[in-house]
Amino acid sequence: MKKLVIVLLLLLAYLLYKLLFGEGSVQDVWELHQEVEYQRQQNVELRERNAALEAEVRDLQQGLDAIEEHAREDLGMVKEGETFYQVVE
Repeated sequence: MKKLVIVLLLLLAYLLYKLLFGEGSVQDVWELHQEVEYQRQQNVELRERNAALEAEVRDLQQGLDAIEEHAREDLGMVKEGETFYQVVE
């Protein structure tokens, strides 16, 4: 009976060691959960960015208004016969 208790205690100690410090330990699982949460957050941000880019592409494909806006704001272009005034504060 005494040998059985010792064997069971050794087995318990071994299993506890594996649980706390071995491969697949509590620490490893916690770190994996943190990595998964970080990746989910990155995915959400990238989905929002992709949606904005898709909307911009759709606007550029469908209408001249978006092209004109892009030319005016990003490239500094003006229409023919139009005068450009820049106000410096």
